[in-house]
Amino acid sequence: MLQGKTILLGVTGGIAAYKAAYLASALVKLHAAVEVVMTEHAAKFIAPLTFEQLTGRRTMVDTFDRNFPHQVEHIALADRTDLVLIAPATANVCAKLAHGLADDMLTTTVLACGGPKLIAPAMNTHMYENPVTQDNLETLRRYGWEVIAPASGRLACGAVGPGKMPEPEQLVQHILRAAALPHDLAGKRVLVTAGPTQEPLDPVRYLTNHSTGKMGCALARMAMLRGAEVTLVAGPMAQEPPPFVEVVPIVTAQDMFEAVTARSQGADLIFKAAAVADYTPADYSGDKVKKKDGDLAIPLKRTQDILQYLGDHRRPGQVICGFSMETRDLLENSRAKLTKKNVDMICANNLKVEGAGFGTDTNVLTLITAAGNEDLPLLSKEEAASRILDRALALLAEGRP
Repeated sequence: MLQGKTILLGVTGGIAAYKAAYLASALVKLHAAVEVVMTEHAAKFIAPLTFEQLTGRRTMVDTFDRNFPHQVEHIALADRTDLVLIAPATANVCAKLAHGLADDMLTTTVLACGGPKLIAPAMNTHMYENPVTQDNLETLRRYGWEVIAPASGRLACGAVGPGKMPEPEQLVQHILRAAALPHDLAGKRVLVTAGPTQEPLDPVRYLTNHSTGKMGCALARMAMLRGAEVTLVAGPMAQEPPPFVEVVPIVTAQDMFEAVTARSQGADLIFKAAAVADYTPADYSGDKVKKKDGDLAIPLKRTQDILQYLGDHRRPGQVICGFSMETRDLLENSRAKLTKKNVDMICANNLKVEGAGFGTDTNVLTLITAAGNEDLPLLSKEEAASRILDRALALLAEGRP
């Protein structure tokens, strides 16, 4: 997802500098061009050669390196940089960057960089909590930096508390959110539902379905990466929810109805990807239902139709997208649903089509709108989510009578 992006990774003189090597490797695997700039103190903890081997590029430390005699290298590097991340960032470098001091290769280069800037402070707990350091970090935020909060735990100095550099996997997620995709959904509020519901019969058993939440989570993640403010109302999923989204956990269809309707009026785009139970047991037994001779009949009652409620109570300018999983008459059933529910789009798939079932990493969808049908090929769920978001954004731009 970082193909064609140049990431400037600044490494400063803390024990966490060794983690930056894992971070550089992870970014290269995402096809980013990684330019590493180290302070002289950082080079005492980890050799520049390590980063050169991982990135295939020269690691820069000295502002006056004679290997670049025909250009002002820190300016040339700043011009081709798409995103800056300083990790780890010592208290000293945080202070310098906050006040525009530029006395080495790293600080002079960063001072010339545009684009997103991220910083991951890593230091002794008392140094991190010192009001001077906190003031410097607040100054960086005021100048547009994203300050990534340190993790808590036992530090190399023996102190216990905040100050640990987050793991490289977490830092990669921050970079992806900032730079992976154009932020064409910035300022938009997106509400997504995902996963199954569980309808209890007794304290032991419940009715549910095979949904894993993968499609809904893919929609939430891709909307987040495109700059949206995302709320994910999620049933009990096998899938880990994406980072940087508000997750509202629910269990039953009634829980989901209440969670969605309480938030729907604030959303610009709504995607109902959850597999919500149509029926729930009419009676709940407080004790386990014991096995008896003969058959057992379980009376069921209808759950509230969330998509119908959304269509009936939509606000002007809102785009609502439902999902339809069928085993036959896909187009007829889905188009009828589009009209009956008063929504803008139905994403339909057939459970019997290879690659489109529950729990898969792929999907085969038909996007059905008032204007017609768009058949998507077999795609990963994140690729399918991107296509759905593209169509929903176009509908949002078109407006609704």
